[in-house]
Amino acid sequence: MNGGSLGLRSGSYGSLQQQLQNGAALPTQSPPLPVRKTSKMSLSGSRDKEKILPRIFKFAGRRKVGMLLLLVASAAVLSFISAVTKDEDTSVSPESRMGFTDHVRNFVNPSRPSFNNFKPLFAPAKVTEVNSTSYANHESANTHNKTQLSIPILPPTPHPCESFTLPPPPADKKRTGPRSCPVCYVPVEQAVLLMPPSPSASPILKDLSYYSEDNLIANESNGGSVFGGHPSLLHRNESFNIKESMMVHCGFVKGKRPGQGTGFDINDTDLLEMEECHDVVIASAIFGNYDIMQQPKNISEYAKRNACFYMFVDEETEAYIKNSSGLVDTKRVGLWRVVVVRNLPYDDARRNGKVPKLLLQRLFPNARFSLWIDGKLELVVDPYQVLERFLWRKNYTFAISRHYRRFDVFEEAEANKVAGKYDNASIDSQIEFYKKEGLTPYSLSKLPITSDVPEGCVIIKEHIPITNLFTCLWFNEVDRFTSRDQISFSTVRDKIMSQVNWTINMFMDCERRNFVVQAYHRDLLEQRKELASLIQPPPPVVSNKSPRELIPATPDRLARAPPSRKLPGKISARRGRDKKSGSRRHHPRAGAGKDNNSI
Repeated sequence: MNGGSLGLRSGSYGSLQQQLQNGAALPTQSPPLPVRKTSKMSLSGSRDKEKILPRIFKFAGRRKVGMLLLLVASAAVLSFISAVTKDEDTSVSPESRMGFTDHVRNFVNPSRPSFNNFKPLFAPAKVTEVNSTSYANHESANTHNKTQLSIPILPPTPHPCESFTLPPPPADKKRTGPRSCPVCYVPVEQAVLLMPPSPSASPILKDLSYYSEDNLIANESNGGSVFGGHPSLLHRNESFNIKESMMVHCGFVKGKRPGQGTGFDINDTDLLEMEECHDVVIASAIFGNYDIMQQPKNISEYAKRNACFYMFVDEETEAYIKNSSGLVDTKRVGLWRVVVVRNLPYDDARRNGKVPKLLLQRLFPNARFSLWIDGKLELVVDPYQVLERFLWRKNYTFAISRHYRRFDVFEEAEANKVAGKYDNASIDSQIEFYKKEGLTPYSLSKLPITSDVPEGCVIIKEHIPITNLFTCLWFNEVDRFTSRDQISFSTVRDKIMSQVNWTINMFMDCERRNFVVQAYHRDLLEQRKELASLIQPPPPVVSNKSPRELIPATPDRLARAPPSRKLPGKISARRGRDKKSGSRRHHPRAGAGKDNNSI
C-alpha cells in the first residue's frame, strides 16, 4: 500500500487548474444585464438558428457529418462504460470489504479522499533459492520486494496511544507474583493499514544462505546434532562476523529442503500449504503430549481470512487429540491448522519445540511476519494488533518480553539448576564457555538494554536477513549446548549488536500477559485432577439429639411454642452460673444450644 497521496479528484477544479497552467487569463465578471421581455426579433433569431444544420450538410457533405455524429456517439458510450466501471471498482475496494470508515482513512492519511488506486496490502513475496552442492537455501533482502527501505505509513495526526500512560500496579500485598498490565492497541482496521508496505532495511546483511549437505557424517566432537550440521567452533565464530553476504548453519542441513528428509519431516501437502502463507503466520507446537491445545480468542474476521494459524504436533499428541476429542480428521482444530511432524531430530520434546520456535523462516519462506506462542499459551488479542503495538509502531523488527523477575544470565542459570530444568553439569559448562568469551553479570552499564534474560514463550518477528540470522545463530547455541534458550539469548544478541545498528524490543512481561493467557501443562492438570479425586469429603456429623431438636426453629414453630418453655439457644446467664459464687460452671446443654442455633 502506497502511503503517498493519490491526488485530488478533478471535478470542476480540473479545468481551472489546466487554464492556470496554460497561462490563460481568468475572465472578468461583468455586471448583470437587465431582464427584457420577449420580442418578435427573438423569433426571427430562432428561425435563423434552425437553418444552421442544413448549411452544415450543404458545405461539409453528408458523409463527413455522419462520421462526426458516429464519433460523438462512440465517445458518449465509452464515457458511460468508464463511469460504470469506476463505480464498481469503488464498491468492491479492499477497504469496503474490511468495513473501513472515513475516520480510519483520515487517521491514516487525511489527504487521501479516494482509494480507487488502493494496492493490495499483501502481495506474494518473491523467494530466491540457490541450489548447489554446498547449500540449497538462499534468501536476500531483495526476495520480498525490490525496495530496500521500509516506509511505514505515519499518521499525520497524533497516534491514539501516544498519550497512554501505564497505570501503577494495584496495591495488593497478597499477590506478589507476575500479572498483566493494560496495553493500548489500535483497532484492527487501523493496525492493518499501518502495516509497512515494504520490508524493513536489514543493516549490513543483505544475502543470507544456509548450509545443506546430502551426505552428512555425524561428528559429535564438533558438538551439536546431525540436524544442526555439527558446526565446528570455527564455523560458529565465523557466523558472528556480519557481512553483506553470509552462509550459516540453520538446521535442516541434511535433505532436499526443510521438512523433506532432514529430520522434522512434514507431509508434502502441508509443505505446499505452508509455502502459500505470504503475510502473517501465528505458530505454536505441542510435542510429547505435553500441553493442551488452546484456541485463540478475539480474532477478527480479517485475521481469520488472511493470517495463517499453524500448530505443529508429533504423532503422540495427534493420537491424544483424536482420542480426547473424537475427531477423525485432525488437520484443522478450531483456528489451528494442525501439522503432524515425523522423524523428530531430538529425544527431548522441549528441544524439538525449539525448531519451529526459532526457525519459522525456514518453514514459512514466504511469510513476512511471524508470532510464535508456546503451546501452553492462549492468544486473546488479534495478531495484527500485537504486531502493530510491538513492531510497527516503533519500527522494530524483533520483539520479545523480558523476564518478570530475573535480569542476569548467571541468576537464570542457577534458577534452572534449582528447578531441575536441565542437567546441572551441562548448564555449568555452558556458563563457563560464555564467561571465557566475555559474559559478565547484568548491570546498569548495559542500558539501554534492560535485561539479559527473556521470557521466551512469545517471539514477534519480521522475516528479514538480520532477524533470520539472529534466530539461526540462537538455534545453533541451543543445538550445541543446553535447550534452555534463555541462557544463550544475550550472548547471540550482544555479538550481533556489537557489529550492526540493530536493536531488539524487550518489552515488559506484564504486557505479554495482556495478549496471552498462560495455562498449566497437561501433566500438571492431570495430577491435580487425580489429587482432587483422592481427597475424600469429610464424614457427616453424627448428633445425639432427638429428631425434634434437629428440626430448625421456623417462625410457625416459634409461634406454637408454650410461653413458659425456653427455646433452644436462649440460655440465660443465670443458668450457666452458680447462684452463690457467681462463677460460670459447665452445663451439659450449653454446647447443644449453640449447635441448635447454628442449624
